[in-house]
Amino acid sequence: MSSVTWVRRQRALQRFWSEFRMHRAGMVGLAILLVAVVLALIAPLFIDAGVTNVVSGTRAKMAPPSIDDPLGTDESGRSVLLMIWWGSRTSLLIGFLAALLSMVIGTTFGIAAGHFRGWVGAIILRITDWFLVLPSLVTALVLAAILGGSTATIIVAIGVTSWPSTARLIRAQTLAVEARPYIERSLALGAGHWHITTRHVFPNVAPLLLASTTLEVASAIVTESTLAFLGVSANKTSWGTMLRGSYDWGAATAGAWWYILLPGLCIVLVVMAFTLCGRALESVLNPRLRTRAA
Repeated sequence: MSSVTWVRRQRALQRFWSEFRMHRAGMVGLAILLVAVVLALIAPLFIDAGVTNVVSGTRAKMAPPSIDDPLGTDESGRSVLLMIWWGSRTSLLIGFLAALLSMVIGTTFGIAAGHFRGWVGAIILRITDWFLVLPSLVTALVLAAILGGSTATIIVAIGVTSWPSTARLIRAQTLAVEARPYIERSLALGAGHWHITTRHVFPNVAPLLLASTTLEVASAIVTESTLAFLGVSANKTSWGTMLRGSYDWGAATAGAWWYILLPGLCIVLVVMAFTLCGRALESVLNPRLRTRAA
């Protein structure tokens, strides 16, 4: 039985990959993400955290791109290339973990709101609606300022303010799944809440959750960059803190376009890659979108 299940899963993965490869935009986004993640992972092998130290800058300040510094230098004479490379670790780490936290909270509340009826489901839904109407960026800014500047607090601030839309999406899918006949048969056979939600509901909402997660990572990276630009950062170099530094030191008025443009391009490129992958995953995993495309 286990071998049959393994063969079925293998065939499903093969079908998924063959359909995903048909989306050129998704493949382009996946290639960009692989390059970004690999570069972030291997960064400690070639450089160390000392490149972000202000005393490590030994070159001319705000120097334009040259052979020695392909992407120029910042206000302290540090290499913008090395700063961007090392900063990718912080930006991607916060993006991934904040999105993961948001997905866990959103999935839990979404499945609970769709599964439990009556006053329990109503209370969960009202809590979701309350968080949904809150301005997420302002709330994240306040939370990060209260909790203090660290990687963990930034992740928590982003994660606990960005889950309501996921909860709404998962709730709608949960209601659709629980309307199927096999759920009624399971209930008639004595299946409990845990069995229904974990063995029947969650596997059916997981594909939609995967596509939503890729889009949530992109949103988390943008939020982290925005918070860093507004002065609330993890006290580590990231693309957002580089943009803040370029603003504080007047890179625009000094004509140091490389200090402003290049970190911004990195944010745009990675966010675009996540968006392309997310849209491709939606079209592959969502039966309705597959039907429309056909």
